[in-house]
Amino acid sequence: MADIFEKLLKNAGPLGQHRERAHGYFAFPKLEGEIGSRMKFRGKDMVVWSLNNYLGLANHPEVRKADADAAAAYGLASPMGARMMSGNTDQHEQLESELAAFVFKQDAILMNFGYQGIMSTIDAICGRHDVIVYDAESHACIIDGLRLHPGHRYVFKHNDLEDFEKQMQRATALIEKQKSGGILVITEGVFGMAGDQGKLKEIAALKGKYDFRLLVDDAHGFGTLGKTGAGAGEAQGCQDAIDLYFSTFAKSMASIGAFLAGDKTIIDFIRYNIRSQIFAKSLPMPLVIGNLKRLEMLRTMPELKEKLWSNALKLQAGLKERGFDIGKTDTPVTPVYMKGGVEEATAMVMDLRENYKIFCSIVVYPVIPKGHIIYRLIPTAAHTDADIQETLIAFTETKAKLDAGAYKVEAIPDMAEKK
Repeated sequence: MADIFEKLLKNAGPLGQHRERAHGYFAFPKLEGEIGSRMKFRGKDMVVWSLNNYLGLANHPEVRKADADAAAAYGLASPMGARMMSGNTDQHEQLESELAAFVFKQDAILMNFGYQGIMSTIDAICGRHDVIVYDAESHACIIDGLRLHPGHRYVFKHNDLEDFEKQMQRATALIEKQKSGGILVITEGVFGMAGDQGKLKEIAALKGKYDFRLLVDDAHGFGTLGKTGAGAGEAQGCQDAIDLYFSTFAKSMASIGAFLAGDKTIIDFIRYNIRSQIFAKSLPMPLVIGNLKRLEMLRTMPELKEKLWSNALKLQAGLKERGFDIGKTDTPVTPVYMKGGVEEATAMVMDLRENYKIFCSIVVYPVIPKGHIIYRLIPTAAHTDADIQETLIAFTETKAKLDAGAYKVEAIPDMAEKK
């Protein structure tokens, strides 16, 4: 019998194979200082484009005070136990009620984490005879939730309505053949890598043609899209057609936790059957009270969303004017597409950080095909015009170096943190 750990030592994985050179720099970097548009990395001041702090709430003085006051009043232990047993409070229920109203739904359930929450939601509502139809570019948390599903699942090409209908026909035929089960469609309000919105309105319009329920993960749309900030469904005028609306607090609210909203009878079922919440400690009181404050600010301070969009549009317009390919984004998420290998990409990242003081996330193979590079920039309400201009200059100059072959190296530079 083989030692189960043996294979881990022989194959570190597609990303882990680079850990000896990458750890602490390209992977698991440590940003220090107050959260904002400028932070320190390895002792140097950087303009940071890698934080999902969309509305700039992470260090807003009102948020910091609410968090501190709640921590002083309750500590991190309160309430003790899972919600169902001993961890429920009026504040937890108040937050659920206010979240439901904010996204125009009857009820909502709080969850400790977004990743865990949507996985467990899929597990709670889908049985072995049910079929799931989902977008090919769904987030990893959805894919991992699908792995828990004992029934069939069909994937449609990203935002491709023709292929969506093809998969719906397959799913419908299977349901009719087995004479049991239903169909759940899963997509995203905003796809966090490319920044394009899911085709919610078009999918919802097909409810008259096919029989299905719609679950939307709107982590990047909640608080950033729509007239009131209620997300992609509001922006597209189809919020009512979304049967289950899911989002995390980790983006626009700069916090921890998540929620699922929908019709009261369905949310009640999930509340009593979602294993990740039934068997997990309740969300700590300081987070609940802090999230109530953040939600209040989303409702009453539209200038935060306006500033976010002002910065996003300035950044995106500047990139396009300079000839950069930013794809089909119609949200603040700003991808920049380039050509090059992993080694070139890491050399370019080093130049951006060491010489231009720009810190942004980069995506390379195996996440995307070989020969491609994606920089993902996340504008926030905290960024300034100076941040944007410095970044545009840095990208223009480093792109010229990339095209001229200046970043061609034989191996990923060794920038690992030395201990």
